[in-house]
Amino acid sequence: MTEHIPAAAYDDHLARVLPHAREQRLWTPADGALPTMFVSHGAPFTLDDPQWLGDLYTWSQSLPKPRGIVIISAHWEDAPASISGAAAGTPLYYDFSGFHPRYKTLPYATPDATDLARRLTAALSPTTTVHERPDRGLDHGAFIPLMAMYPAADVPVVQLSMPSLDPEVLLEFGARLRALRDEGILIIGSGFMTHSFAVFRRPDLAAYTQAFDEWAADALERGDVDALTDYRRKAPAVSVAHPTADHFVPLLATVGAASDPRSATSAIDRMVMGNSIRSVQMN
Repeated sequence: MTEHIPAAAYDDHLARVLPHAREQRLWTPADGALPTMFVSHGAPFTLDDPQWLGDLYTWSQSLPKPRGIVIISAHWEDAPASISGAAAGTPLYYDFSGFHPRYKTLPYATPDATDLARRLTAALSPTTTVHERPDRGLDHGAFIPLMAMYPAADVPVVQLSMPSLDPEVLLEFGARLRALRDEGILIIGSGFMTHSFAVFRRPDLAAYTQAFDEWAADALERGDVDALTDYRRKAPAVSVAHPTADHFVPLLATVGAASDPRSATSAIDRMVMGNSIRSVQMN
């Protein structure tokens, strides 16, 4: 019997793509505004899924390498808005338990993001007070997808907290980040298109998460921002697909940062363990 090695797929991913990742062409003003992204980030088990790792990497390679990344994760709600530590090599925030210890030893040491933090704060000011949390590193909703997408860890990254779980608030919050895209900054909302633990115990509930995913995909295709913000009342099976709001509402920040929500395309569209890992980008 072959022994399971935690994150072995990630080890293979690094060996395969790292030389190419370091050579990715850097964004220039001639490229125009970068899109916004909503990423279904997964827990550490993403690092055991070669297809998921490969899909995320291929997606990132379809764009020029950003000058910086601002990421909003389902795992950090803090009001007023806060930004993570911007110093080079700020330790990661391993905000999970119940997994093999190796997952808490994997590094993702990003470069200095002081200038990015300054530009982000300026974009949100003067209407928003921004707190700096220098000791808070990227949480797993940020570093897990980025380990796959930008494995060389050579892009400055700042994590931005959600000041609220209210979809309308996050829609407007995202809109204030929109101009950063013209500067080569990639705006990412990191959550999960469906986030049901119940489906692990009852696989028959996958029909409900599938129904929610199909509804969300249709609303995104039509650019129906009103439906997305009112998902609690308008979406099917919401009590199963999203018993809490935290993993869906980062999508609204992504929609708010987009210039045209109707431009949404799905970069990843499949089910994993009964949940949808649909991930989208918008111009």
